[in-house]
Amino acid sequence: MKLPFEARPGVALDPGHLKVLRERPLIPVDLPGDRKALLVTRHADVRTVLSDDRFSREAWHNGPLFARRSEALALVTSDAPTHTRRRRAVQSWFTHRQAAVARPGIERLAENLIDGMEKAGSPTDLVAGFTTPLAYGVICDMLGVPADTDLFLPWVNAMMSAGRCTKEEVDAAHTHMYAYFEAQLAERREAMSAGTPGDDILTALLRAGELSDVEISTFGLGLMVAGGETTTNFLSCCVMEILARPGLVAALREDPSGIPGAVEECLRWVWFNGTGGQPHVVVEETDLAGTRMCPGQVVVPLTDAANRDPSVFEDADEFRTDRAANPQLGFGYGRHMCLGAAHARVEAEVAIAALLRRLPDLTVAVEPDQLAWRDAMFIRGVWSLPVAWCPR
Repeated sequence: MKLPFEARPGVALDPGHLKVLRERPLIPVDLPGDRKALLVTRHADVRTVLSDDRFSREAWHNGPLFARRSEALALVTSDAPTHTRRRRAVQSWFTHRQAAVARPGIERLAENLIDGMEKAGSPTDLVAGFTTPLAYGVICDMLGVPADTDLFLPWVNAMMSAGRCTKEEVDAAHTHMYAYFEAQLAERREAMSAGTPGDDILTALLRAGELSDVEISTFGLGLMVAGGETTTNFLSCCVMEILARPGLVAALREDPSGIPGAVEECLRWVWFNGTGGQPHVVVEETDLAGTRMCPGQVVVPLTDAANRDPSVFEDADEFRTDRAANPQLGFGYGRHMCLGAAHARVEAEVAIAALLRRLPDLTVAVEPDQLAWRDAMFIRGVWSLPVAWCPR
C-alpha cells in the first residue's frame, strides 16, 4: 500500500480502502521518497500515537506529505516543549467561551452571505459564495486582516497541494505569504507605537513578546490556512452529506436542536485527509497494537480509519446523527488536537442551520459524477459545489 491513497470521489472513506484498513491494526506502507512506515488504523492505537510522547512528529525530517514546509507548520510538526510554548501563546483565543462569544458575528456573516446567494439566484456555487467566504471571514477577522480570498487562495492552494503544484509555485506561495504577514506585523508595530493597537491575534502576540516575528508570521499563515482551507472543505462536505439524506434534512428543519449531533457525525464520517496522516517517529521503545516498536520506526495514525472502528462505533458504517456518544477523532486527539475545534463546530452548526432555514428545497444541482474533487491536495473536498433551491 502507498500513501497518499489513490484519489477517489465521495465524502466518505472508500469501502475498498476501508476493507483493507480493517484487516489488521498495523499495515506496512510506502511513503513518498521511498520511506517505509506502518499505518495505524484502530481507534485506541491512533489515540496512543497522537498523545504519547514516545511518538514524535518533530523527529520526522522528511517533511509533511503535502507542500507546506515543515518550518511553516508552527504546531503540526513540533513536540514539547516548543509545541507547548507556541500553543499556550494563542490558545486563549480558541476556547469554547471565545467560540460562543463569536457565534452572533458568525451568524450575521452567514445571513449576509445567503442574502448574496439569493440575490445572485439559483443555481450558484456554494463553495465560492458561502463556505469559502464564511470560513475565511471568521479567521481573517480574528487575525485582523482583510478576507481577500482572491489574493490568498492561490497561495493556500499551492501550499496545501500534494503533488498538484510545482516546486516553483510552492516556493513562491511561501514567499508571498511570509512577506504578507511580515508587512502585517510592521503595521501593527506602528499602531502600537501610535497608541492605537488593534484587537486581533497578531497584535496580541506582538504585545506578549513570547514568540519571535518568524513564529508569529508562521502562526498567522498557519491559522489562516487551517481556519480557511480546512473549514471551507469540511463545511462543503457536511452540506453534501446532509443534503443526500432528505429525511435528515426534514428532521433538522423541523428540529434544529439535532444539528450539533449531525456535525459530530460529519466529523466522524467525512474522509478529510487526502494524504492519510502526519508521520510520527518512535523515539523510545514501546508496544503498539501488540507489536514491539523500536526507535526510528515511522508510524502514520489514520484518524479516518479510526473513526470507522466497529469496536468503538456501533453501526460504524452507517451515518447516524443520534449517537449517544461519538468519540470521533476528526479534530485529532491529545496535544495536537485542532486548536480551532470549538470555532469550527460553531461555524458548521451556524452554516447548516442558516442554509436549511433560509433556502427551501436546497439541493446539489449536479450529479455526483459531475463534481470536481480536490485530487492531489492535502485536504479533500470539491473545487465547486453547484446548489439550487426554490426562490421564496
